[in-house]
Parts: sequence; structure tokens; C-alpha cells
Amino acid sequence: QLQLVESGGDLVQPGGSLRLSCTASRFTLDYYNIGWFRQAPGKEREGVSCITRSGRSTLYADPVKGRFFISRDNAKKMVYLQMDSLKPEDTGLYYCAAGAVCGWNAGGYDYWGQGTQVTVSS
Repeated sequence: QLQLVESGGDLVQPGGSLRLSCTASRFTLDYYNIGWFRQAPGKEREGVSCITRSGRSTLYADPVKGRFFISRDNAKKMVYLQMDSLKPEDTGLYYCAAGAVCGWNAGGYDYWGQGTQVTVSS
């Protein structure tokens, strides 16, 4: 079974940057589209970004367009989410997920990591 591990979450000031990483253990990520989701306290989980298997297509949710950038390195079994110009409303637990889809329907993803916490606060 594919196991995903996120890292890179931290406490950062507004306007700062973070790079989240998602890696797979035991199996390659090549066969999967990868999505990033986040969940803030008291709010529903929401899709942030996704990238297709080849890396040629990406999607971004409107709140993060122009600030977040997703990329992948299949040889290293890594997917990255570069987050710039962070805002307090970006605070949340960030998850990566692998599946056959690239979109905001969480049900389309088969495997999920445990999440990494991002806190944007002064």
C-alpha cells in the first residue's frame, strides 16, 4: 500500500514562504496524480492544488493562485508545494493525497498522508 509522508510545515510570519514536501515510501509516485489539501480548525477540508502524473498539468484553487506552486520529481518520489506570500488564512493542516484524479473531490484520492501543520501568524 502506498504510504505518503508530508513535511515542511512550520510557523511563519505573514508574507513569508514555505515549501512542503510529499514523499512516498515503498512504492513510486509515477502512477498517481497528487493533490494537496488543507484543513483549518472548524472548517472543512479544501483542495489547494494538484498535479498530474507527468507533471504537465496543474490546478490551483482560487485563494492560492499566483502564490502557490506545485511540482514533482518522480525520480526522487517527491512532490512539492511552494507557498509564497503566505497569509493567516493559509493556516491549516496540509495533506498530500494520491489517486487517479486531479481535482478537488477528496473521494477521488486513494491514499493520504498524515498532514503537516502550517501556521501563518505574526
